Amino acid sequence: MLLSLISQVDEALAVVFHALGLPPHLAHAEPSARPALGDVQCHAALAAARVLGRPPRAIADDIAAALRGDARFAAVEVAGPGFVNIRFADTFLGTAAAATLADPRLGVADEGQGALVVLDFGGPNVAKPLHVGHLRSLVLGESLRRILGALGWRTHGDAHLGDWGLQMGMLSAAIRLRDPAMPYFTGAGPYPTNAPVTLDELERLYPEAAAACRDDPARMAGARADTAALQAGDPGLLALWHALRQLSVDAQVRDFALLGVHFDALDGESDVRDAIAPLVDDLRARGIARASEGALVVDVALPGDTSEVPPLLLVKADGAALYATTDLVTLQARARMPGLAKVVYVVDQRQALHFEQVFRAARRAGIADGVDLVHAGFGTVNGKDGKPFKTRQGGVARLRDLLDEAVERAAERVEASARVAVGERPALARSIGMAAVKFADLSGDRVSGYVFDAERLVAFEGKTGPYLQYAVVRLRSLLARAAGMAVGPPHATLPAERELVLACLGFGAKVSEAGHLLQPGVLAAWAHDIAQRFSTFYDRCEVLRETDETCRSRRLGICTLTLAVLERAVALLGIDVPARM
Repeated sequence: MLLSLISQVDEALAVVFHALGLPPHLAHAEPSARPALGDVQCHAALAAARVLGRPPRAIADDIAAALRGDARFAAVEVAGPGFVNIRFADTFLGTAAAATLADPRLGVADEGQGALVVLDFGGPNVAKPLHVGHLRSLVLGESLRRILGALGWRTHGDAHLGDWGLQMGMLSAAIRLRDPAMPYFTGAGPYPTNAPVTLDELERLYPEAAAACRDDPARMAGARADTAALQAGDPGLLALWHALRQLSVDAQVRDFALLGVHFDALDGESDVRDAIAPLVDDLRARGIARASEGALVVDVALPGDTSEVPPLLLVKADGAALYATTDLVTLQARARMPGLAKVVYVVDQRQALHFEQVFRAARRAGIADGVDLVHAGFGTVNGKDGKPFKTRQGGVARLRDLLDEAVERAAERVEASARVAVGERPALARSIGMAAVKFADLSGDRVSGYVFDAERLVAFEGKTGPYLQYAVVRLRSLLARAAGMAVGPPHATLPAERELVLACLGFGAKVSEAGHLLQPGVLAAWAHDIAQRFSTFYDRCEVLRETDETCRSRRLGICTLTLAVLERAVALLGIDVPARM
C-alpha cells in the first residue's frame, strides 16, 4: 500500500519518540495551517511536556534535531512554544507524487478487503412519487456506495421499498370504488398485467384515498379489509398489487437514472413478509418480546442511558406489524449474506431513535451478531426561508420538480454561452443541473440541512458542482492541447506547485476519512480546494507557453496528477463531467 505523506512522517516520529523516551501515542503530525512555516507540523512537545515535566521547547528541539538527519525532510524547525515544522525535500515530494500517479488506486487504501457492506438508502414508498425528502438519501447513499467501494468494500445498495403496508389497501379500495367489476375484485380472473391507472392517476389517487380514509371511518375500514386480504394472499388483490408496484417502481427507476443512482436490489417490505410471523413467535418464545396493553414490545433501555429510550413496538394491539418489525426481519435476511460486516442506513436524522431501538433489539435477539450497524442520518433540504423545501402552494415538493428547476436554471446559463453547440445544450444543462444539486447536497455536514437556491447552485464560480466540472473540463482541455509534448514526473519546486501537489497527495487520506465518518462532504470540500489550488497554479505558472522544456514537462506532470485525483474524487461524489462547458 502506498503510504500517505502524513503516515510516513508519523512513522519517522514514532522512531524518534521511542529513542527519546517520549509517549508513543503522541507521535503524530498534521498538515500545516501556515504553509510558509512548513508542509506539516507536530504539536506533540506541548502534550509531552505535561507528562514529563520538561519545557516543551526543549522537547521540540530534541525532536527536530533527531529528524534533521532524515533525507525526506528539507527543513525541520521549531516555532513558538514547541511546534515542530517540517518541510519535505523536493525530490521526496516528487517521488511520492510520481508513485501516486503510477498507482491505479491513486493512494487509496484497500481498507475493506472485500468485506460486504449493505447500504440501505432511498427508501421510497410504492404508489407515491419521489419527493424532495428522498433527494438526500439518494445522493448521499450513492456517494457513500462509491466511496466505500473505492476503499475496498464489496458494496450492496438496496432501496428497501415501502410496498406492503396500509397504503396498498387504500389504493385497492379506492380503485374498487371506481370500478368494482374489475377482474381483481370479482375473483374471476385472468388478471391484467398492466395497471388499471396511469402513473399520473396513481400519484393523484393515493393522496385522495389517504385523505378520504382519514375523514371517513367506512373508507378506512374498507382499506384495512383490503390490506388484510392482500396480506392473506387474495389472488386478485395480489395481481393488482403487482401491477401498481411495477408502474410505480418503473417511474422511480427513471428518477434514479436521472440522478445517476445505482441499486443492486430493489427489495421491499413484501420480500420479507413471510418471515415476520416466525420472528415474532421466536422473540416471544425467548422472552425478548413481551405483552404490553395488547401489543408486543421489546425493551431496549440500557443502564447507562442518559435519556429515555422507550421499548420497540413490535406488533400493534390489532396484530399489525410496523416499520421496526420489517426492519428487524430485513436485517435478519441480510445477516445471511456471505461476508456481511456492516449495514449503513442512510435515512433522515429524525429517525435516529427508531434505528437505535432497532439496533438494540437486534443485539438482544442475536440478529446480525458481529455486524456493524450504523445510522448515517442527514438534515433537511430547505427553501430560501430556511424551512423544509415546499411547492409554491405549500405542499411537499416532488423530487422531479426540484431537479427540473435546477436544470432550467442551468439551461439559462448554457443558452448564454456561445461556446456550446445548440444541439449539445440540453444534455449539458442536465449535467450541470445534476452536478449543482448533488454538490449542494454533499458539500456540507450531512447531519445539517442546507438551503436549495437553484440560481446560486448552478453558478460556475464559488463552492458549486459546476465549478468542479469546469475545473476538470479545463484540465482535460489543457492536456489535450499538450498532445505531442513531453510529460515528465510531477515534481514541484515553486510555492504554487508545491501547494497543489501536496494537496493532491492527500487524496487517499481524504477518501479514507470520508469513508470512516460516512461524510462525503469531506471529499467534496477537498475536491473544491484542489480546483481552487489548480486555478492559482495555472494563473502563476506557465504551462503550455513555458519555453523551458524540462519545466514544462514537470508542470504537465503536475496537471496530469491533478486531473487524475480530481476526476476520481468527482466520480466518487457521483458527479458526471461533460465534454465541454
